[in-house]
Amino acid sequence: MRPTSARFLNVLVPVKRCVDYAVKIRVNPDQKGIDLNVKHSMNPFDEIAVEEAVRLREKLKDAVKSIKVLTVGPPKAAETLRTALAMGADSGIHIELPETAPAPEPLSIAKLIKASIEKQSEPVDLVIMGKQAIDDDAGQTGQMLAGLLGWSQATFASKVEVDEANKLAHVTREIDGGLEEVKCKLPLVVTTDLRLNEPRYASLPNIMKAKKKPIEKFKPSDLGVDVTPILETIKISEPQKRVGGTKVGSVDELVAKLKAAGITAV
Repeated sequence: MRPTSARFLNVLVPVKRCVDYAVKIRVNPDQKGIDLNVKHSMNPFDEIAVEEAVRLREKLKDAVKSIKVLTVGPPKAAETLRTALAMGADSGIHIELPETAPAPEPLSIAKLIKASIEKQSEPVDLVIMGKQAIDDDAGQTGQMLAGLLGWSQATFASKVEVDEANKLAHVTREIDGGLEEVKCKLPLVVTTDLRLNEPRYASLPNIMKAKKKPIEKFKPSDLGVDVTPILETIKISEPQKRVGGTKVGSVDELVAKLKAAGITAV
């Protein structure tokens, strides 16, 4: 049973190693995936999540006891953890996969995070994570994690305020009609939107300190989770190249070209 009188908060931030946002994506020759032999970096939405966790501690001072970052991926994903540690996290968890293993699906990732939370010696009060990853754009893991844990959730957050004494969080969400404010009980899963904050750059001293911060390593089997994909990618193809437009001299000419292209009024 979770202690209700504890004032300290333990924060977990899942992060993902993705193809860098500035890299032009190219499809593999077999059309079953993309070329991964390119520069990788932390998913930008996860950078925002790490920054928010660090800002939360700066604001609440000693109320935040620990900030842990977690990643699921091949050995190279440890670099992503080190980046998050250099930004201000205290320790990391690396659920390591073989280099050639297929990328786990969102449900598998949510199950791994849940199992990691349950394995911690102290209860996790708050999970802050990106609303989506820029490689698959699924945007599902946070919601699935909250459902598996039975926790409150606040997605697409543009502002987060935590009342640690009463174990509450006030979250401003971005929705189609504008903004929505929700009050959630901790423990809570929050997914971050772009306008939540501007991530900091890690300083050289913090990068050096990050090399000494502890990282726990697990395999999915250690957590009792089967990450075998249940979906099969049939084919991936690049979008058709855009064709240049043409100018017309009159409305009649425009209508004639539309008819020639097989476009008719509804």
